[in-house]
Amino acid sequence: MDSNNSLLSTITGLDQLRTLSYKQLNKLANEIRAEIIKTVAQNGGHLASNLGVVELTIALHRVYNSPDDRIIWDVGHQCYAHKLLTGRVDSFQTLRQMGGIAGFPKTNENPLDTFNTGHASTSISAALGLISADSILRNETPHQKTEQRYNEPSAHTIAVIGDGALTGGLAYEALSNGGQMKLPLTIILNDNQMSIDKTVGGVSLYLSTLTARNFYQNLKKSTELLFNRIPYIGPKITEAASRIKRAVKAIVFIHRNNFFIDMGYEYVGPVDGHDIQKVERVLLDVKKMQHPVIVHVVTQKGRGLSVAEEKPDSFHAVAGNGNGKNQKKEDYGTLGMFTDAFSGKICSLAKNNPLIAGITAAMEKGVGLHNFSKLYPKRFFDVGIAEEHAVTFAAGLAKGGLKPVAAIYSTFIQRSIDQIIHDVVLQNLPVVFAMDRSGFVGGDGETHQGLYDIALLRSIPGMEILAPATREEFELMLDYCFSPAREKGPIAIRYPKAACPEKPGMLVEPLQQGRGAFYQKADDKSGSGANTVLMFTGSLLPQAEEAARILAEKGIAIDLYNLRFLKPLDEAYFTKIASEYKQVVIAEEGCRNGGFGEYAKSLLGPETISITAKEDQPLLGTREELLTLHGLDGAGIAKVINNN
Repeated sequence: MDSNNSLLSTITGLDQLRTLSYKQLNKLANEIRAEIIKTVAQNGGHLASNLGVVELTIALHRVYNSPDDRIIWDVGHQCYAHKLLTGRVDSFQTLRQMGGIAGFPKTNENPLDTFNTGHASTSISAALGLISADSILRNETPHQKTEQRYNEPSAHTIAVIGDGALTGGLAYEALSNGGQMKLPLTIILNDNQMSIDKTVGGVSLYLSTLTARNFYQNLKKSTELLFNRIPYIGPKITEAASRIKRAVKAIVFIHRNNFFIDMGYEYVGPVDGHDIQKVERVLLDVKKMQHPVIVHVVTQKGRGLSVAEEKPDSFHAVAGNGNGKNQKKEDYGTLGMFTDAFSGKICSLAKNNPLIAGITAAMEKGVGLHNFSKLYPKRFFDVGIAEEHAVTFAAGLAKGGLKPVAAIYSTFIQRSIDQIIHDVVLQNLPVVFAMDRSGFVGGDGETHQGLYDIALLRSIPGMEILAPATREEFELMLDYCFSPAREKGPIAIRYPKAACPEKPGMLVEPLQQGRGAFYQKADDKSGSGANTVLMFTGSLLPQAEEAARILAEKGIAIDLYNLRFLKPLDEAYFTKIASEYKQVVIAEEGCRNGGFGEYAKSLLGPETISITAKEDQPLLGTREELLTLHGLDGAGIAKVINNN
């Protein structure tokens, strides 16, 4: 960035941040926003969420002393300002690029990144674990319900969670546990959607921050100690007083605050999250507390960029223009994406089938159900960031006679494996799982890779798994999912965040359960046919074609076979096809252990060659870069075949 008159370029440590005036801090906030906007425009990334927490981040780092004090960013997609303030200004232009800094907190990247995050609703659980570990290491009992032992805690632990992440069940499990354990946990509830009445908010802010004052907290402790010394009836008096306090707060704060208070938390707020001085003043008072507290901070997503302020959902995550250093932009040309193919076909099917329902876990646009939601609003359900609930809800819809489609990213389907087994598969319910972002996913790093769905779902009895290679084949598979002739039961379709090839006349033969289809057969120079067959998961069709072209230039002919069904597999048919070749190579956009290739080797023998994602290679980069790095691009596949 331009260092002329720049405050941001001078911040090399958090101590410097604490020496700035509030006028300087506001200037710094503007510089941070400008740097985020510039870098995200080049590299892509999460925009609106990061623009909304700049002042909050500054206030947190001025009040708390990292790394002794631990700040955990839930999801982590709002950590850009944190990264800029913690020594990563010079490297920020490498954000989300291979070899650069990650778009989420990474403990191996910087010691001030307390905990790796990438999925939602994990921060409170992690924070409670850290605090409990502190207690154990100090030879204390974390379940002992008294505040006295937390006098002068060695470190403060802060979980920053947004109202979106608070829709996830894991957050509520942790909230319940934290309220019972009475640990000195501070939860920053970053509210960027809730509308709060000014009058009620003002009264609530005044009374809540009043209870956060040192005088109140000291009086509260002294009174409780006094009551607890009274034999027999002391604890009962303390509990009665606590109930009276909660009742009074409930009357003043109305229904909105009852939930947190009744769970055992002190409630502070709402406070304007863009007023550094106000946030700082509240946090300084909260810092003195030694019991669970929730600080309700109101922010604006997209702050400082008018188009993002007006349409924060559209600017939640944006694609870059590809001009970043070392960035290789993924060019999808004029082709639509697999997501687009799904979106169009599912709307078409729903038009003629009133039983089809669509479900998403807060990813309506991402999974391609936005058009479905407009056309069939009564059959569309966005359940929030709650994948487990989405799956069991889908099971209920199916049990009730509907044909639900649960459209969930592959990386997030991991969170609902128990529900898939217990609620869907064991009852053999006809739920369709549309797993977008399967395989390699560019930009977001290891937490967002869709490499494990094959291994996870293949192990479940009764589950079907399909993988299309083209738009036409994708449409065939969706027809198959809802075909009256298909046996009842769950089915998953996995597809990448990539261009969806259109190949009219190719791979359009009817689906036969457990069988794939030849995409291309080639004769070698002797006219006797190919000695090698390359079997691939559908997402790798372009790479398979490229491998065939490279090998053809070397005089090596190979046949291309799209597996189509990753489960079930017609083993007799599969073995028969493989027996016709001297060399069988399986290219799979997934992990090795538990994958299709491992299963194929058990059928065909160890001489079968399996090319999969590598466990020892990085997972940050564009999809094309990752395919190359892991040997699953056309050149990498051709090299393996040529060398064996």
